[in-house]
Amino acid sequence: MYATISDMLRDLLGLNIPLPIQTFGFFMAISFAAAYWVSSIELKRKEAEGLINPFQKQISRNEPITMVDYITTVIIGAFIGFKGLEAILNYDALVANPQLFIFSAKGSWFGAIAGGAISYYLKSKEAKALEGKKPEKVMVSVHPYEMMGNVVAIAAIGGILGAKIFHNLENLDDFFADPIGSLLSFSGLTFYGGLIVAAIGIIYYTSKNGIPPLMMMDATAPALILAYGLGRLGCHLSGDGDWGIDNLAAQPQWLSFLPEWTWAYNYPHNVLNEGIPIPGCEGAHCSMLQNPVFPTAFYETLAGIFLFFVLWALRKSFTIPGTLFCFYLILNGSERFLIEKIRVNTTYHIYGKFITQAEIISSVLFLAGVIGLIYLWVQAKNKLA
Repeated sequence: MYATISDMLRDLLGLNIPLPIQTFGFFMAISFAAAYWVSSIELKRKEAEGLINPFQKQISRNEPITMVDYITTVIIGAFIGFKGLEAILNYDALVANPQLFIFSAKGSWFGAIAGGAISYYLKSKEAKALEGKKPEKVMVSVHPYEMMGNVVAIAAIGGILGAKIFHNLENLDDFFADPIGSLLSFSGLTFYGGLIVAAIGIIYYTSKNGIPPLMMMDATAPALILAYGLGRLGCHLSGDGDWGIDNLAAQPQWLSFLPEWTWAYNYPHNVLNEGIPIPGCEGAHCSMLQNPVFPTAFYETLAGIFLFFVLWALRKSFTIPGTLFCFYLILNGSERFLIEKIRVNTTYHIYGKFITQAEIISSVLFLAGVIGLIYLWVQAKNKLA
C-alpha cells in the first residue's frame, strides 16, 4: 500500500521524490477532475440538443476596491506566505504530515509579512487600473457547462463536510476520543454523507441559476459513479480502512487467473498503521492486517467504472428528465448494499438485525430510484394522454 504518492513512485518506478501528496487525497482530486470533465461534456450535449439553454446573468464591472477587499487580500496573502515560506524551509515536516503542518501554528512570520505586502501591492495596482472607470451592471450569457467549476467546488466542500459528519456520527466513540484528529484526517469519509450534502448544495446553486434540477441531476449521474469508483481506488491503494471482513478461504479455482490479492489481501504498509508489525520494516507505515480480508474498495472501483460505462451508454435512452438519475440511484444503491455484506463497518441493532448506516441509506436510495422512475414515467405518460 502507498500512504503517499512518493511511496508509490518509489515502489513502482524506483524514484525517490519526497512529495507532500497523500495517495487518497490525490485520487480524490482525480475523481473531482473526472466528474468535472464528464459533466461538462454531458451539459454541452444537452445544450446542443436544445434540452437546456444558456441563461442571462447580471455581473458588476469596474467596482471600486473597498477596504474589506484590501483586508481580505492581505490576510490571504499573509497566510500563504506564512505557510509557504515555512514549507520551503522545513520541507521535511510538510512531507511527513501535510495536514498537521497546514493546520498547525508553525509558519514563517517573515513570509507572512512578505505575502501580505505583495498582496497589498497587487491589489493597489488593480485599484489604480480602475481609477476613472465608471462602475456598471451588464448582462452576460452563461452556458450551463461554464458553471461546472463552481459546481465542483460546492461538491468538494459539501462532499467532504458531509462525509465527515456522517462518518463521525457513525463512529462517535472515535470522535470523542480524538475530535481534532477525526476532523482533520482525510481518512474516515462516508460517501453517502458527502453525496447528500453535496447534492443539496449543487441543486440549490444550479436551480438558482436557471438550470432545471432534474436536468442537472441527469447530467451528473454518470460523473458521480465514475468519481466514486476512482475515489475507491484511492481507498484501496492507501489502505485507509475501507476493506472487507476476514477472508481465510482459499481462492476459488475459477478465479485462479487473477492475482491472489484480488481475493484476499492483508494491506501491508496501510496508511492507518493497523494490524501487526511487518518484519524488517522501518518507517512510518510498517503494519499489515493479521488476517487477509476482502479488498472491497478494489471491487467498488471495478463496479464504479463498469456502472459508469453502463450509464454513459444508456444516457441518451433516458429521455424523461430525472429518470437517468433515478436509474443511477438504483445501480448505486444495489452495488453498495451488496458490498456491505463483506465489508467492515459499524452496525446498528434494529429489530434483531445488525444493519450498517450504508445499508440503510443505500436501501433508501434504491427505493427512491424505483419510486422516482415510476413517478416520472407516469407523469410523462399523463402529459401525452
